[in-house]
Amino acid sequence: MGSISTPNTEEFDVVIVGAGLSGINAAYRVQTQLPGYTYTIIEARNAIGGTWDLFRYPGIRSDSDLHTFGFPWRPWLAAKAIADGDSIRNYIRESAEEFGIDKKIQYNTKLVAADWGSDEQKWFLSTESKNKGSSGKLKARFVVFSTGYYDYDEPLKANIPNLEAFKGQTIHPQFWPEDLDYTGKKMVIIGSGATAITIFPVAAKKAASVTMVQRSPTYILALPAEDPTGNLIRRFFPAWVASRIMRWKYLIQPYIFFQFCRAFPNAARKIMHKQAQQNLPKNIPLDPHFKPRYNPWEQRLCVCPDGDFYTALKNGNTDIVTGNIKSVTETGLIMDSGKEIDADIIITATGLKIMLAGGTKISIDGKHVNPNEKFLWKNTMIQDVPNAAVIIGYTNASWTLGSDTAALLICRILKRMESMNLTSATPSLGRTSSPSSNGYITGSEEKLKVNGNIEARDPQWDGMKEMKLLDLNSTYVEKAKGILPKTGDRGPWQPRSSYFADAWGSVFGNITRGVRYEGGGGKKVV
Repeated sequence: MGSISTPNTEEFDVVIVGAGLSGINAAYRVQTQLPGYTYTIIEARNAIGGTWDLFRYPGIRSDSDLHTFGFPWRPWLAAKAIADGDSIRNYIRESAEEFGIDKKIQYNTKLVAADWGSDEQKWFLSTESKNKGSSGKLKARFVVFSTGYYDYDEPLKANIPNLEAFKGQTIHPQFWPEDLDYTGKKMVIIGSGATAITIFPVAAKKAASVTMVQRSPTYILALPAEDPTGNLIRRFFPAWVASRIMRWKYLIQPYIFFQFCRAFPNAARKIMHKQAQQNLPKNIPLDPHFKPRYNPWEQRLCVCPDGDFYTALKNGNTDIVTGNIKSVTETGLIMDSGKEIDADIIITATGLKIMLAGGTKISIDGKHVNPNEKFLWKNTMIQDVPNAAVIIGYTNASWTLGSDTAALLICRILKRMESMNLTSATPSLGRTSSPSSNGYITGSEEKLKVNGNIEARDPQWDGMKEMKLLDLNSTYVEKAKGILPKTGDRGPWQPRSSYFADAWGSVFGNITRGVRYEGGGGKKVV
């Protein structure tokens, strides 16, 4: 039995959850490829932009180039390939306004539960209004979770001994106070990821001192904020042509470097060490501060535009400390080495708390679904969950590239369902083809699949090994093992390989293998 709708329940063909980059991109794909479809975007916050509206810490910027991080249908035309947060937020807003997507957004509306009703073959969505304190209902044929990969309301808990003893200000970058004045203050940044490396050089311009405390180092790659090649190309080609050339450059160049790092890790280490050594001041050694224990791209590389991080290290008011924190005191930190670090402000840049689908409670006919127990089909749809997609981008390339391949795949599935009068598409490890005549699966066969009977399992998936969805060993990823769906070692259940393979697959690849399509009075094998 499905959920019961009320007379005032709004109904849409597609409901997109989240008005960040992925959500706006999904909306564009739906309205251009499925022009007859109705859709809405529900956004828990009061503004467009997602991550780029939430994070307001000093120096907030992309760590990917905007030529590939931006929308493929609205090229990034600015000279700076690595852009600041305000520029990215404005770009998202202007893109949505240009195509009328902004008029489809319902702000301050948080999706709390999604229940698939098998009888109606639709999703019943329960929402909460953040500013009115009221609840609402929506119905949808298809739901797209463009909610990112982390918890917007709660950061990853930092395991810092005795942190509560500190008498100064303790701040997580996710919730940076707008009125924070750190001029003349002693700041300690705990962490070595992209956020810490972004805040460090900007804070050093105003703070009395800035010390970055890291348990272990990371690879930091200095790149020009403005690509000289791009400036040259723009002199000879129209802006839209130049942007296309630059997009292809940034698709190919990082891909080659990533593959090089994986194929020749020792050589990649030497290259990264050499660049760091060339940029470091003489008083700061490469070891232990810039020699990670892991190979390049086993964790995401950090980028510093124009080498601003290294430049800040040459100032007299900055320092970097590598080691374990023994304890926090009322006035600072004590390291295991015995070194004491005074602080007025401690910034805990220790990572994000990973969350799937914005924390929405997902159920099928009232029965709760645990996504971490399921496999992910083509990195987009959850096993045994009909007509729903979770947008997950790349960790080794711009996130938006993966978002777009997923959006294109969703549109293909919806087009197929429309053309064949089908009502649902459900990824399944069960048999999705049948020896039965007329192309219909019988009721008894379906019952076996629903009950998980071994006879209903497709033998081609037998012995499939589980693989990590995100191929990184970062702390915040390791802590999310019980949250994210699984991937397999074969077929459409494999993790992402590359943008080029995924882009081809989203447009031309098989969308029936591992999927049950339902329509009319029975399950039609298509």
